[in-house]
Amino acid sequence: MKPLSTTVSLVVLGALLAAQPATAQEMRARLGHVFATNSPVDQASKAFAQCVSEGTDPAISITVFPDSQLGGDEAIGRDLSRGGIEFAFLNPGSLTGLDPLLDIHYLPYIVSNNDEADAIFYNPDGILQTTVRETLAKHGMRALDFFELEFRAVTNSQHAVESLEDMAGLRLRVPGSAAIRGFFEAAGSQAVTLPFPELFVALQQGTVDGQDNGASITYNSRLFEAQKFMTPINHVYAMGTITVSDVVWDRLSEEQQGVITQCANTAASDQIVANRAAQAEFIAGIEDGGVTISELSPEAMQEFVDLGRSLWTGLEDIYGADRIAALRAEVGADGQ
Repeated sequence: MKPLSTTVSLVVLGALLAAQPATAQEMRARLGHVFATNSPVDQASKAFAQCVSEGTDPAISITVFPDSQLGGDEAIGRDLSRGGIEFAFLNPGSLTGLDPLLDIHYLPYIVSNNDEADAIFYNPDGILQTTVRETLAKHGMRALDFFELEFRAVTNSQHAVESLEDMAGLRLRVPGSAAIRGFFEAAGSQAVTLPFPELFVALQQGTVDGQDNGASITYNSRLFEAQKFMTPINHVYAMGTITVSDVVWDRLSEEQQGVITQCANTAASDQIVANRAAQAEFIAGIEDGGVTISELSPEAMQEFVDLGRSLWTGLEDIYGADRIAALRAEVGADGQ
């Protein structure tokens, strides 16, 4: 039998060695997301996977699983947090079951156009990215970069939405977001929380009248096939995160981490450009599918904006008064 001191020393040495990141870690990784095959997000995820493989020559090989094949965002997020999935293109706004702070960027009418979105949402030092990064980190996930999920619209099967009053009575599927739910309830709609993978069937069967997503997701996920009307009310601009599990990240060498970070930066930037360039195509495809698209008048839009901004103070208990104050300062919003 070894002396006790020797046994303890070996145990400690083994633990220290196990904690060290590999210098050239080989990995066969999975990347999951909920977005449709060949959508701008899916294309970006495949470009990211190829970039990582080529940059690590090819010690790290990533297989992409689109279309919720590995589950919805929350299921993917939980698997990431424990290392069951290595990478994901996540919609953090759908992870509120994990942490309510992850949809702070869903506060209604933070921005109203792409230039404002670029300044507020894609500012790495801004309150939105800082909050999402820090909150994901608390749950064992690292946000490598942020990509675009676009401005959200309302679609439904009942009637055209041309004013705030037209929202009354609509039964709308929403993500698990206190901000979005509160906005639609204040507008007189009935908000129903459903995981994204269940949405198409819910629309098809009439379980809900409609939903809120942008043109890209509505088109690429074929949601328009079960809808008759669409109005870009632009109540929320959403962004996603290119995310890696901390369990995985800590096993990688600094060189591999650098390659992955650079690949994420490139994939995110390219996806934003591609998504915006394709917006007209998505809208045209939705119209060709028989959906009537309504545009709000400036007066009607202002009604929506006023309602949305008025709800921020009531959400301070969820997102923190200090964070909302910081966001107001960034966007120049008044103290409604």
